[in-house]
Amino acid sequence: MQHKKGTHPVRNTILVMLLLLIIGGLAYGMSRYRSLKNSVNSSFKASGLTKERNVTNQLSSKKPISILLLGTDTGSFGRSDRGRTDSMMVVTINPKINKTTVTSVPRDIAVSIPGYTSDSPSKINAAYAWGGTKTTIKTVQKMLNIPIDFYALVNLGGLKKVVNKVGGVDVTPTLSFSNLGYTFKKGIKTHMNGKKALAYVDMRYKDPQGDYGRQTRQRSVLMAIVHKTGSVSALLNQEFIDSISSETQTDLTFDDLTMIAKDYRTATKNVKQTHLQGTGKELNDQSMEVMKKSELQRVTNFIRNGLSLSYKKTGSIAVFSSTNSKSKSRSSSSSSTGTNATTANSGTNNSDYGYGY
Repeated sequence: MQHKKGTHPVRNTILVMLLLLIIGGLAYGMSRYRSLKNSVNSSFKASGLTKERNVTNQLSSKKPISILLLGTDTGSFGRSDRGRTDSMMVVTINPKINKTTVTSVPRDIAVSIPGYTSDSPSKINAAYAWGGTKTTIKTVQKMLNIPIDFYALVNLGGLKKVVNKVGGVDVTPTLSFSNLGYTFKKGIKTHMNGKKALAYVDMRYKDPQGDYGRQTRQRSVLMAIVHKTGSVSALLNQEFIDSISSETQTDLTFDDLTMIAKDYRTATKNVKQTHLQGTGKELNDQSMEVMKKSELQRVTNFIRNGLSLSYKKTGSIAVFSSTNSKSKSRSSSSSSTGTNATTANSGTNNSDYGYGY
């Protein structure tokens, strides 16, 4: 069964930008975007990992592609270290069957990170802090036994710039809380500038739904951006692209994006979502999410089907639950139909867990 929760395929800035480029292709034509080519390509950075597939051939032949979307908050609040990824999604775009899939990957999934096995189990979001995009891509590929064709990384500072560029957004908070000097009241529509919007989406520990709740708030802000702009002309200009390029990093070139805009846009109208659902456990003195092997296989099947690939067993590096240990769980409410997400918080007997070999 496909699980759904309160997330959305446009819950981080880089995907918003990708959608704007794709949608904008309809309204303005490719010649408009070629004038922005140098600015867009300034965000290009190869991952350093040899790709599992010939991505040039995938695009030129209009074959299904996958993109790993990563979000960080490095520098947004004065940080200068590389930090860990706060959000992670695998997106597949399949023009053959006009279908896009979005799979959310929780930041706290317990895995054995390639190249850092002596520190296992570790949270999956440590992969970026320890080994950058190269290690992150390798980890996701090995965890789910899927190919990653491209990646896109955005700093939350980019979100601040987008919000300010459109003159702020109006959002109705889903709960009352204070964060970074700002106060939010549940059910009261609030106008937010860039800094206030960041304070709203950044808070996690005061939310009873934890990271799932934060993902819902990210979605609300980013959907407000998309709805307010009305026309992409507010964002697609040289000045804005120049400013946002310092907040994004990707191995998608401008030519790649224009090919996606031209040949893949019909697939983005039919979006299916899912997420990996684990159980919260204490491992290595940290709260992590442990997966059932059947859940890992379900998501592997979901992504591979989105890429029109044949069945393969799920990957081998995630920690999986080998028994049904009892623990107190909490529900994560959903804004869409489907099964409510649950997490649990308790200690664990390590004999109940293993790697997905």
